[in-house]
Amino acid sequence: MARKPWPPILGLFKSVVVTLAYLRRNRIQAELAETYRVSQSTISRAITAMTGIIEESLRSFVPTAEDLDPRDQYLVDGTLLPCWSWASRPDLYSGKRKTTGMNVQVAATLDGHLAWISDPIPGSRHDTFCLRESGILDSVDPASWTGDKGYVGNGMLTPIKKPPYRDLLDWEKEFNKNVNAIRAVVEQIIANLKTWRILHTDYRRPIDTFATTISAVIALHFYRLAE
Repeated sequence: MARKPWPPILGLFKSVVVTLAYLRRNRIQAELAETYRVSQSTISRAITAMTGIIEESLRSFVPTAEDLDPRDQYLVDGTLLPCWSWASRPDLYSGKRKTTGMNVQVAATLDGHLAWISDPIPGSRHDTFCLRESGILDSVDPASWTGDKGYVGNGMLTPIKKPPYRDLLDWEKEFNKNVNAIRAVVEQIIANLKTWRILHTDYRRPIDTFATTISAVIALHFYRLAE
């Protein structure tokens, strides 16, 4: 008989519960170990095993770039999912946000529907690079999309950057105000995504597990939206 990937002392159900508690609240493993009266290493094994299983089981709920309707208008924004500052990974440091993490791109409809989230990319990369690297621009023309100043040059509707030789004119300021009001929709969607505390507070587990953890949480988030 094949050995179960989750710790036998916890069993399947409790292993799932522990993993969900960790992902939802970013609970410290030592605290979870005390709650379930097992060792911290047992909790770690449960989270490692179940995170991958959750991501694989719910992957079908996650939209891909090909699922976006090229006729729709989308709002796009990038966000940094923070983690510890690993000396071996200087590419995780975001100069824009002054901290380390992974960047994901988020697309939403004008009426506030979460449409797509990219795979994570090291935080040192800017939003335009991450959007292009995601492959979404290969299948969708972003001419009807709206983004912030980080997407200038992609053909989207974006705020007007201040020229180096003058202040913005009154009509330019009003234009930017209106664009930013539209963009508030995707910012709220990102805030809702980050109610998963593991995406909002520093990731403490080994960095090579972070991408899988992000993918698992994204799958869980879309699964919840589908209910």
